[in-house]
Amino acid sequence: MATITDPVEAPPRRTGSRSVATQYTIGRDKVLYGGLLVLTAIAYLWGLSKNGYANEYYAAAVQAGSTSWKAWFFGAFDASSFITVDKTPAALWVMGLSGRIFGFNTWSMLVPQALMGVASVGFVYVSVRRWFSANAGLLAGAILAMTPVAVLMFRFNNPDALLILLLCAGAWAVTRAIDSEKHAARWMILAGALVGFGFLAKMLQAFLVLPAFGIAYLVAGKPALGKRVVHNVLAMVSLIVSAGWWIAIVELLPASARPYIGGSSTNSILELTLGYNGLGRLSGNETGSVGGGVGNPGWGGATGLQRLFGGEFGSQIAWLVPAALLATVVLVVAAGKAPRTDRTRAFALIWGGWLVVTGLTFSYMQGIIHSYYMIALAPAIGALIGAAMMVLWRRRSAWLPRATLVGGVVLTAGWSFALLNQNSSWHPWLRWVVLLTGVLGAGAVLLLPELGLHKTAARRAGMFAAALLVVSALAGPTAYSLSTISTAHAGALPSAGPSGSGGMGGGPGGAFGGGRQMGTPPGQTGNGATGNGATGNGATGNGATGNGAPGSVRGGNGGAGGFLGGGGTSGVSSELVTLLQQGAKGYTWAAAAVTANGAAPLQIASGEPIMAIGGFNGTDPAPSLAEFQDLVAQGKIHYFVGSGGGGFGGGRGGTSNEIATWVAENYEAQTVGNTTIYDLTT
Repeated sequence: MATITDPVEAPPRRTGSRSVATQYTIGRDKVLYGGLLVLTAIAYLWGLSKNGYANEYYAAAVQAGSTSWKAWFFGAFDASSFITVDKTPAALWVMGLSGRIFGFNTWSMLVPQALMGVASVGFVYVSVRRWFSANAGLLAGAILAMTPVAVLMFRFNNPDALLILLLCAGAWAVTRAIDSEKHAARWMILAGALVGFGFLAKMLQAFLVLPAFGIAYLVAGKPALGKRVVHNVLAMVSLIVSAGWWIAIVELLPASARPYIGGSSTNSILELTLGYNGLGRLSGNETGSVGGGVGNPGWGGATGLQRLFGGEFGSQIAWLVPAALLATVVLVVAAGKAPRTDRTRAFALIWGGWLVVTGLTFSYMQGIIHSYYMIALAPAIGALIGAAMMVLWRRRSAWLPRATLVGGVVLTAGWSFALLNQNSSWHPWLRWVVLLTGVLGAGAVLLLPELGLHKTAARRAGMFAAALLVVSALAGPTAYSLSTISTAHAGALPSAGPSGSGGMGGGPGGAFGGGRQMGTPPGQTGNGATGNGATGNGATGNGATGNGAPGSVRGGNGGAGGFLGGGGTSGVSSELVTLLQQGAKGYTWAAAAVTANGAAPLQIASGEPIMAIGGFNGTDPAPSLAEFQDLVAQGKIHYFVGSGGGGFGGGRGGTSNEIATWVAENYEAQTVGNTTIYDLTT
C-alpha cells in the first residue's frame, strides 16, 4: 500500500559555485518573495485612511502617548494619565512612537500596523521555505495575507497586529533552534523573549503557542535530551523577564505615581492579567466584564467546536480551517517512523499545535470573545497548508497522496461554497466559480498522472492544475479581503467582509455597530439590531455618544451600538472643540466623561486630556465620588460631559452614576453644539 513517505528537504545550501539553473531558481524565488511582500503592503496600505481613527479607545491612548512619556509608558488613555487602557501597552508603544515622529494622525497610527502585517507574512514565508520550498512559503504567506480577519486587523489599531508579528517571529526562532545544535539555546531564548513581549501586547493570549513551541523543540531539537530541557527552561526564564519587567514596575510603584489600571476593580495589573483579561476569559467569571458570563450568546455564541465554523466567526477565518486540520494529519503521517529530529514532524508540532491549542481555546472559552480574535489562527493555517501541499504535490504520482490532495481540494471548495452561500446575494456567481475550479482542479490532479503525457506537457498541465487549486482555495477569502479593504471600519467590534457576512458586528452595520462606516450620520452607529443609536436623552443630559457625539454610555435606543462603537469625532461639534481647547489652560483635564468610549471622540477632536470616568465601560471604580469631588475642588477638571446614566454607565457600586447625579444636582447644564455639559468651576 502506498504511503506518504516523501522526505522534506531543505533548500540547497549556498556553495562556492552555483549552476545557472540554481542561480535562476534562487533569483526567481527572491523576486516572487519580494512580490508577495509588495502586494501585501499595497493591500494593507491601500485607502488606509478610510478607517479614520478605527477603534477610538486605542486611538485616544495613542494620541496621549504621542504627547506624554508617562502616558506612553503606562498605556494611559489620557495625556494626564488618569487611567490606563484595559490591556498591556506594547502595541500602543509602537503607534505612540510613530505619532511622536510623524505627528498623531490616522496614517501615523495605522501604517505601523500594516507593516507588522507585512512582516508577519515574511516570517511565515521564511519559516516554511526553510524546511520545504519557496513555493510552499509563497502559498503559506499568501494564505495569511489574504485571510479576511488578517486584512481587517492589520489595517486596524487593536493590539492583535503586534501579537501576531511576535508569535510568527517566535515560531521562526523555534525553527532555527531545531535546526541548530551549537546555537540552539540562543534561538530558544529569543523565542521566549518574543512570546514574552507578545504578552505585553495582548497578555495571556500570547501564551497559547507555548505548548507547541516547547514540545516541538523538546522532541526534535538536535542537542541531547538534558540540554534540550535546559534550553526550554532558559526560554521560559527569557519569557518571564520579557513579559514581567513592565508588570513588576507597575506593581511596585505606589498607586499615586501611576495611572489607575483600567479593567481592574482593585487598581492591580495582576488582577487584570488573571481576571478580566486572563482566566476569566476561559471561565466567564470576568471581573470588570462588559457583559460576558458563562455561555452568553451575546459575546461569541454557544461554546463548542461549531463556534469557529459559523455565525460571526466562519467568514472571518474558517475558509481553510478544515484543510489546515487535514494538513496537520498529512504532515504527521508523512513523518512516519522518521528519526526524532525529522523536520516534517517538528513542523506539524509547531504549527499544528498552535492551531489546535488556540482553536480549542477559542471554541470553549466562556467569557468575552470577538470574531477578530480569530486572526491568531491565520499564520498556522497558512503554514500548515503550504507545507502539506508541497508534500502531497511531490508524491502525487502515488495514489494515496493524490487521493488525499483531491479530497482536501473538494472539501475546501465545498466548504467555501457553503460560506459564500450564507451571503448568497453578494456576488452569487463567485461560489459557483469556487466550486467549479475546485472540481476541475481535483479532476486534473486525479487524472493527469494516468494520461502518460510527455514530460513538458505534463509539467504544464500540472502547473495549470495547481493554479486551479490555488484559485479554488483562495478566491472566497480573497474576495472577502478585497471587500474589507474597500470598506471603512471603525468601532470596538470590527468585522471583515461584506455587509451581512457575519453575525454580531459583521461588516458595516453589524449588530453592535462595530463595522460602522466612517461618516455615519448622527443618530446611528450601524444598521444592526442594537446599533440604531437615537438621540438618547438620559437622566443627566443628552446621550451624546449614542447620537454621534461623545459623552454618553448609551444613546437612547442605540443600546450597545453607541457604547461599543463610539460616536466618532465627526459627531463632536466645532463649538465644543473650541470650548474644550480654550478651557483646558490651567486644568489637568479639560473635561470628564463617563466611559472611555464617551471621552475618546472628545479627546481626539480637541487634542486635550479628557478624564474617562469608569474606564472602558464605566464599571471601573475610578474615581470614586469623593475622589472626583476632591479633584473638582482642586480645580483640576473644567467640564463634565453629560451622560445618559444607567446602562453600562452604572459603574461598579454606582460610582459613575453617583458622579453624574452629583454633577447634575450641583451644577447648571448647558448645551454646546449637540452636547450637554456642566462647567465645574461655576
